[in-house]
Amino acid sequence: MSFDLIIQNATLPDGRSGIDIGCRDGRIAALEAGIIAEAGQVIDAKGLLVSPPFVDAHFHLDATLSLGTPRMNQSGTLLEGIALWGELKPIQTVDEIIDRAMRYCDMAVSQGLLAVRTHVDVSDADLKTVQALLQVRENVKDYLDLQLVAFPQDGVFRAEGADKHLLRALDMGVDVVGGIPHFERTMADGARSVTWLCEVAAERGLQVDMHCDESDDPMSRHVETLAYETQRLGLQGRVAGSHLTSMHSMDNYFVSKLTALMVEAEMQVIANPLINIMLQGRHDTYPKRRGQTRVRELRDAGLNVAFGSDCVMDPWYSLGSADMLEVASMGLHVGQLSSRADMRWCFDAVTELPAKILGLEGYGIAVGNKADMVLLQAYDPIEAIRLKPTRLAVVRKGRVIAETPPKLTTLSLEGRPGEVDPASFRPGR
Repeated sequence: MSFDLIIQNATLPDGRSGIDIGCRDGRIAALEAGIIAEAGQVIDAKGLLVSPPFVDAHFHLDATLSLGTPRMNQSGTLLEGIALWGELKPIQTVDEIIDRAMRYCDMAVSQGLLAVRTHVDVSDADLKTVQALLQVRENVKDYLDLQLVAFPQDGVFRAEGADKHLLRALDMGVDVVGGIPHFERTMADGARSVTWLCEVAAERGLQVDMHCDESDDPMSRHVETLAYETQRLGLQGRVAGSHLTSMHSMDNYFVSKLTALMVEAEMQVIANPLINIMLQGRHDTYPKRRGQTRVRELRDAGLNVAFGSDCVMDPWYSLGSADMLEVASMGLHVGQLSSRADMRWCFDAVTELPAKILGLEGYGIAVGNKADMVLLQAYDPIEAIRLKPTRLAVVRKGRVIAETPPKLTTLSLEGRPGEVDPASFRPGR
């Protein structure tokens, strides 16, 4: 028996150590200690963590890396970001969108991020963003799973013709139905948009992922309508609410009712820690609201909750590096998820849990699954969040597609070690 690739002496996210991973024909063919067989390539993990690839359940690839074009967001608010994006859309070309998106995909691969759900603005008749992202999806299909959401950034009813543009985008091959009910002109139009969009998804057999209640206003309660329509139309398990930031301002009594409705609807939840904490609470003096939705409470109620990165260097967010461990770290801090179990869960919130939302087939380190994985310069998931370590090797379909030398620092200090490995700073070592 031979393999295309064997990774020896790996530690897995579930704590198993000394494990060899044998890959053949793009799948994990063996997972056990001490595999003795020929292989096209052998990597000694040296006890370090081998994880399934990172997954970003919420991103905007059409706007990424556009920071400063045509200008900077001076107020730092969500609404100015939307206005700025409106200034950029008519002047950018399809080729420019493709170039930026491809450069971001390169960055993502280098970070072991191999699956992204991206919202694609369908507000304009030319659908340049859709044309561009469909091409990008084709370009990267062999090494990155890219799922596209038809997203009416300017409101499906607020922007003239956006409902028709959204349907055209779905006809062109966009995967998921999106929406932004809190940006419609009235609360009634927002609720009406949720109903219409869910009906479109039900008719076409598609998933729904809706920007929902990205607001500090506790009366922005479109997630209630989303939960209702999910049940009415039999969409359980196929609907995600993204952001849900108004929940951090709602009174606890209403949240207790709302959470129960969401559980009945089997909704999925995507918080975006970096952006939520940056954009929300801008009208507050002190105390300032954190902005992130009630991650712990929704998770503990039994909902599948994941973290997304949302933006990297665009009209809404000036930072970011395609590092989902940075996202997990911010979610951990903002949500005060400080127990060992909570921190370990935060790693799942950027790997296994968003993979469920995207419906990724064959995901995870198990025999028969796709041979997609990341070798990290860390020994366990909590340490990975703490260090945001080097991705030593990124594997796709049993082939190494990205490598980075380990981070090591040389010291010239009398009586101290000559070399420092960041992964050596851990209890018991």
